[in-house]
Amino acid sequence: MLDYLVIYESETGNTKKIATEIFAALPGMSKDLIQLHERTDIPEAKVYFVGFCVHRGTCSLEVGNFLGSLSAKAVALFGTCGAGNSEEYFRNIENSARIWLEDDNLYLGGFICQGKMPQQVRMKYESMLHQGDSEEDEKVKRQIQNFDAAMVHPDKGDLCHAKEFVNQCLKKLSE
Repeated sequence: MLDYLVIYESETGNTKKIATEIFAALPGMSKDLIQLHERTDIPEAKVYFVGFCVHRGTCSLEVGNFLGSLSAKAVALFGTCGAGNSEEYFRNIENSARIWLEDDNLYLGGFICQGKMPQQVRMKYESMLHQGDSEEDEKVKRQIQNFDAAMVHPDKGDLCHAKEFVNQCLKKLSE
């Protein structure tokens, strides 16, 4: 049995970047880094760091099913999200994914940060402008501003926060 398993899904590379940083911050050699859909032989571990890209405010069904399969483990969640760069929104995402965990697991916490989105998303936003509703146009303009701000994420600050998150999780384990 491994001490740590960092398992994740990533579509654009954002979550993979965070997963790699988390893996590097974990101590020792009894650890592995796995992309969820690339392996069927998932090793057992004492501590799981489970990562996902956010769609519609939560994790995918595949990640949810994996979380639901864990029992009597220590589990931490992490993810990347293009839209809604706010702590409140990130907490809501964490809580919606955490629902999948059985109560016999030790929940260590969650870390969500912003991530860049595909250019098609911006193009979709742009096509929604000038619909005649100035209130709706303002909302779309804010979404475009968020898209542009997300283009540099995850950045060095996000990676530092991921390391801090690992240290917080390890501290909880030693208490």
